[in-house]
Amino acid sequence: MKPLLVFTTFNSKEEAFRLAEKLVEQKLAACVQVIEGVKSIYFWKGKVEREEEVLVIAKTTSDRYKELEAFVFNSHPYDVPEIVAVPVEEVLKEYFTWLKDSLK
Repeated sequence: MKPLLVFTTFNSKEEAFRLAEKLVEQKLAACVQVIEGVKSIYFWKGKVEREEEVLVIAKTTSDRYKELEAFVFNSHPYDVPEIVAVPVEEVLKEYFTWLKDSLK
């Protein structure tokens, strides 16, 4: 089991906070950060798009990832949501203990 940071974006802070709370309540993430004002530029359906989005960073573990991914995918308003997991190489031992305990 390894710590992961999982990133996704939303077009409204209400949707982002709703998902964040559900992830923590269902113990799919120990902590979720919601960052407003992210400027995204991306290629979609043949053209470059520019949008202001809300970035969500969920802190979880590798053994909870598939469940978290499925939940985000099924709850997300986007056709193809960004769901990107990044492994954490180093973490404070006490923080990782808290993270694992929070997901039980």
